[in-house]
Amino acid sequence: MTHRSCDILIIGAGPVGLYGAYYAGFRGFDTVVLDTLPEAGGQITAMYPEKDIFDVAGFPVVKGRELVERLIEQAAAGSPEYLLEEQAIDLQTSEVGPVVVTTAADRTIEAKAVILTGGIGSFRPRPIPVGTEWVGRGVAYFVPRLADYADRDVVIVGGGDSAFDWAWSLHPIARSVTIVHRREEFRAHAGMVEKVRALGVSFATSSELAAIHGGDRVTAVDVRHKVTGEVSTFATDSVVAALGFIANIGPMADWGLELSKRRVVVDAAMHSSLPRVLAAGDLASYPGKVPLISVGFGEVATAVNNAAPLVKPGLGVFPGHSSGESDG
Repeated sequence: MTHRSCDILIIGAGPVGLYGAYYAGFRGFDTVVLDTLPEAGGQITAMYPEKDIFDVAGFPVVKGRELVERLIEQAAAGSPEYLLEEQAIDLQTSEVGPVVVTTAADRTIEAKAVILTGGIGSFRPRPIPVGTEWVGRGVAYFVPRLADYADRDVVIVGGGDSAFDWAWSLHPIARSVTIVHRREEFRAHAGMVEKVRALGVSFATSSELAAIHGGDRVTAVDVRHKVTGEVSTFATDSVVAALGFIANIGPMADWGLELSKRRVVVDAAMHSSLPRVLAAGDLASYPGKVPLISVGFGEVATAVNNAAPLVKPGLGVFPGHSSGESDG
């Protein structure tokens, strides 16, 4: 069994975890970042590296891949250690510490504090109602490279933020973009809905995917109107299924944490119900929570600073301003 001791263990290498690694380094802490995915960046790297992101302070718009690269660069000053493709399976803690985490790779990590930033946990896309056999032959759940859709006719199935984000990003390069949604109303942010409508994207609402046709690759889809039953056929060579994801926080559910709807309940200092275990980002839950990346950055900075007295008794929560000297 491999053993590693550190000041702070961050479980989750998405944007919030990466910013936490920066802030822990700023405080002078020896930091380890653990994630089940093979690359840092969480959902952004795995699902939408070329997606435009609009809600990060200081960036009117930034591609997901660029944001992750900048965060890794920012964190590098503190020399965090990344343990990727490795899942935390057990956690033991006490008021006096340390926190001991065991991974599926038979590694133990002993930390003075743990910060959980695992987003929604592990995830798998909700399957399209028909045509799953076409995945990889024109049907996709993620869009890792926008250029792959240049001059293609794209049908996007879904009505949430992801569907409209893909429509916005793909419209400038695709031959055509059509959104198919089972309702008249959309779950996506109203401002983005209006922006996509203004582009001239086509819509088939109150409609659902009825069939997919093709040979070696998709060539057309049938779309059925849910009220009239009328079936329309759209020529397409690319279908993007943006129907959301089924999340699973995995072994974390058995660690004794207080949970609410698969989220970790925290207080104003981002402490969980377990001693020396904090949480931030989409995984954290409290009254009035707003699940935005920008909010997660503030949460993980709060978590790191409130973990400081656990790492070094007597150390203050306030870190000092970044333009001055750290007290780490």
